[in-house]
Amino acid sequence: MIYSNDQFFIYGPPGSGKSTVARLLAKTLNLKFLDLDEEIEKETGKRIPEIFSQAGENRFRQYETEILKKACQESRIVIALGGGALLRSENRSFVENRGIVICLHASEATLLQRLQYDTIHRPLLGNSTDMEQRLKRLLTERQEHYTSFDLQIDTTHLTPEEIVWQIEIAGGAFRVTGMNSGYDIRVQTGSLSRLGNDMQVRNFKSPVTLVSDENVGKLYLLRVCKIIEQAGYQVTTVTIPAGEQSKTIQMTIFLWEEFLKAGLERGSTIIALGGGVVTDLAGFAAATFLRGIRWIAIPTSLLGMADASIGGKTAIDLPAGKNLVGAFHPPSMILADPLVLSTLPEDELRNGMAEVIKHGIISNPTLFEECIKIANKNILLDTPAWNKLISKAMATKIRYVQEDPYEQGIRAALNFGHTIGHAIERASNYQLKHGEAVSIGMVAETRLAEKLGIARKGLANMIAIPLKAWKLPISLPAQMKKDDFLPFMQVDKKKKGGRINFALPVDIGQIKTGVNLAVDELPIEEIFI
Repeated sequence: MIYSNDQFFIYGPPGSGKSTVARLLAKTLNLKFLDLDEEIEKETGKRIPEIFSQAGENRFRQYETEILKKACQESRIVIALGGGALLRSENRSFVENRGIVICLHASEATLLQRLQYDTIHRPLLGNSTDMEQRLKRLLTERQEHYTSFDLQIDTTHLTPEEIVWQIEIAGGAFRVTGMNSGYDIRVQTGSLSRLGNDMQVRNFKSPVTLVSDENVGKLYLLRVCKIIEQAGYQVTTVTIPAGEQSKTIQMTIFLWEEFLKAGLERGSTIIALGGGVVTDLAGFAAATFLRGIRWIAIPTSLLGMADASIGGKTAIDLPAGKNLVGAFHPPSMILADPLVLSTLPEDELRNGMAEVIKHGIISNPTLFEECIKIANKNILLDTPAWNKLISKAMATKIRYVQEDPYEQGIRAALNFGHTIGHAIERASNYQLKHGEAVSIGMVAETRLAEKLGIARKGLANMIAIPLKAWKLPISLPAQMKKDDFLPFMQVDKKKKGGRINFALPVDIGQIKTGVNLAVDELPIEEIFI
């Protein structure tokens, strides 16, 4: 059984912020909140100091175990644990097999300062006169215990909101708001096997239609169908040809007709199982069928996980250009299982890395440096490493989407590399992969930024380092002329007042949006070397 990242256990020494952080995390992720100490008092009808004085610590620990196991019957919950709740191996094993344990800590001075302003009486810390010595002794006794947990967050200099954001990234659990009622994103190795249960607890309804392509379908379609059917869902499947050529109005009509045959209603569910093409197409079909029904994105490519499935932008292509017809219609859940990346060819992984690197360039210098460091390591076979990288890359896009869900402002930063990249991709008749075209576009657009005085000199060469390390192209294919892609830039969906809207880098981690240029103003000869 794969542990759930719908259950979080917030742990650590007294004063580390467990209750405050757990309550805020639960609100952020739309989960139930429970403070274990408060629940013990509620169940026993006694204050914790009374239990300690009348029955002793051993009896208190028994209550802790009993009530913890009862609380965990709730499948979607954040529990703030007492500072010694996991000293019992029984408790520790129980929670680690069920969900994610986050151990908070802080400097001793910070803990003491917080505790002195705390109104809660803690039996093991005594009163204010000897609290400092007791705290020092408790921390010494439990140091090895607290440091033995994998996920650690130092809360000394962080706000509760910053701590929660770190937990979301570490736990691979996000909730995106701003469109409709919001939706959950979960990243976890092996989580595909939990799909049926995740659908049940989020109240998805039958009948379900599962859309995939020929490449992904032969690997995962039957397995996913079985998982959903075992959860009690009525399922039909639709398989489309693989590739960008399927993102057409004709294929959309085909899906609509298949939905009708399957008896889908407004309360039904569509699942998109595949890469960016499948999530774009199936999401658009879901947005327009019966004026919009719920859908789930299960991205099976790195590109889909790190970027394409997030944000609610669904689309199909026209002969004149990419993604020219679409709708904002977010999925009701995104489930990313990095385990499926093991069946992808290396060139598809590199294709997705272009978007990961882009996220580092526009917002996260640490992620950018990490992309360089891991390029020469054997990450291609390291599933846990993908788990962490995907969660960090997702976090960047989620931040932009949360702040600007309908792309009226700062979210346009995510288009870096895409204005030129999309035109190149279309001019190649999609023989270039999306990530390859975006890679070329990022270098070209950075050279443009340097030419305009927006970016510092040499930034394009710096950006090229991780791209080349991941064997992504940084210049036009030999057979492509500059005039081949310029017509496709003329119909870019981001045009405003007849001018093309660029998002251009200032430096690693800094981006400038709203740079408007006419096509004839582009110094094409200077930005393509």
